[in-house]
Amino acid sequence: MKPKVILLVEDNPRDEALTLRALSKCNLINEVVVARDGVEALDYLFGTGTYEGRNPEDLPQIVMLDLKMPKIDGLQVLRRIREEKLTKRLPVVIFTSSAEEDDVISSYDLGANSYVRKPVDSEQFLEATRQVGLFWMLTNLNAPTGDLS
Repeated sequence: MKPKVILLVEDNPRDEALTLRALSKCNLINEVVVARDGVEALDYLFGTGTYEGRNPEDLPQIVMLDLKMPKIDGLQVLRRIREEKLTKRLPVVIFTSSAEEDDVISSYDLGANSYVRKPVDSEQFLEATRQVGLFWMLTNLNAPTGDLS
């Protein structure tokens, strides 16, 4: 059985490296696909652009989504994910440095499953990432994706 994929949507190289390190340290055997902007994330999810030909029904187990990104921001990505029947139940964890109340409210209004503020301290960042990864990959039971009606 093929391991489930984590889609990490992150434009900051430091945060990307810390996230990958934390996920590796907790021994998750999952592949991590990194999208460095919102366009790349949507291309991966829907099998378009640079991911043309990828089966969009082969969804990641979770999307870890930063908000402040180039091209298309995280809120626009989340909105698009929730608009599509195939991805409307896909777990999306907002993983961002923003603590702005408007960002938190907008994220939940658009259907985020969780909102995690990235700690500034490296060790706390690693621990927060580890907890997110373990919960969403091992503990949580995802709802079926796609249109079940």
